Amino acid sequence: MPKVKRSKGGGEKSGAAPVALADQILQADIVRAKGRVKIRDTREESDDKYVDERLSRKILQQARIQQEELQTEYGLAPEKKKAPVTVLGPESQDADSDEEWPALGEAGPADVEYDEEIVVDAEDEKAIEMFMNKNPPVRRTLADIIMEKITEKQTEVGTVMSEVSGCPMPQLDPRVTEVYRGVGKVLSKYRSGKLPKAFKIIPALSNWEQVLYLTDPDSWSAAAMYQATRIFSSNLKERMAQRFYNLVLLPRVRDDIAEYKRLNFHLYSALKKALFKPGAWFKGILIPLCESGTCTLREAIIIGSILTKCSIPVLHSSAAMLKLAEMEYNGANSIFLRLLLDKKYALPFRVLDALVAHFLSFRSEKRELPVLWHQSLLTLAQRYKADLGSEQKEALLELLKIQTHPQISAEIRRELQNSESRDIEIGLPVTVEMD
Repeated sequence: MPKVKRSKGGGEKSGAAPVALADQILQADIVRAKGRVKIRDTREESDDKYVDERLSRKILQQARIQQEELQTEYGLAPEKKKAPVTVLGPESQDADSDEEWPALGEAGPADVEYDEEIVVDAEDEKAIEMFMNKNPPVRRTLADIIMEKITEKQTEVGTVMSEVSGCPMPQLDPRVTEVYRGVGKVLSKYRSGKLPKAFKIIPALSNWEQVLYLTDPDSWSAAAMYQATRIFSSNLKERMAQRFYNLVLLPRVRDDIAEYKRLNFHLYSALKKALFKPGAWFKGILIPLCESGTCTLREAIIIGSILTKCSIPVLHSSAAMLKLAEMEYNGANSIFLRLLLDKKYALPFRVLDALVAHFLSFRSEKRELPVLWHQSLLTLAQRYKADLGSEQKEALLELLKIQTHPQISAEIRRELQNSESRDIEIGLPVTVEMD
């Protein structure tokens, strides 16, 4: 008798009786439970929710109160509360974005140094004052420029158009004037948050200077000046940004330093942000500051610290050094030259020659030169001694016999004498004879 084939379903045991075909078909339509049931982790997503802001603030407040009670119980002096200092958020945010501007928070330890009073040496300050311009030029503000342009426009319209035509001079709409005067009131009290949309479109206007004058930049808060610098430095061309730096930012910075003997953190950040256009920064801030002949030692130290902390392209720095070396000397020139020389650029030979000529021009100087002048000459000898020619070194050594300093001159002489010269390093061209 043949064997009965068992079904391959695997549901029957080895010793079970055979099942009829009709019963197998009926059993196939029924869903059978598997032997293993995998239990998954069914944690609710509610466990990952964060605590809301109000509750977290209460928790921190209670923790602070308990900490003070424990310190009082064990006889420990409670920590002194630091005065909150407002600083700006990360600088990497795009200035063109219409998103929320970074909020202001408490300053970290690195931010306090800008808010401290700068102490200067009385002797150095007195020596720099000897080289200041006794009759400084009158500072031109944005209001002066605007009034001058309006007068020129009126004269031009009067000569071109006849009085009979009766064509009035184009002026700003009264509604536009009212809007931007209101924007000026907002900026005078601005601390954080979004800026008015009407202010953000000023760089795109053809008469942006006239519109900007309506907002009264002299009354802006320091935080508003920083935000304005971000907008104008990223949206204006270099020439227009230079005018904004020179007419708005620089006077505000100088007035703040003169009044408080230090620079507001927001204004310091504005100067750093203005380096987004280095050419406009040098032409609108550094060069006019030195050309005025009234730059104080405190102003030079504060503004010069930005040169140390920021990365600047070599071409812009070289052009600035060339201009500083060729202009009439005042004490601030030595500070800025020394800071730029300390950045160790690979300077063109034309700039080095101009720097050597700058120092050699003091051979007939009868006034006592400040220590800053000797320090800048020492920096030149230390950084670029191998790039100077032998004749230039001999001329500088002769200069040290006229303009001497008890400690610094000996170090300069040692640097110049114990180094190779440019003409020795380059060598003479070699001619090869061909058979």
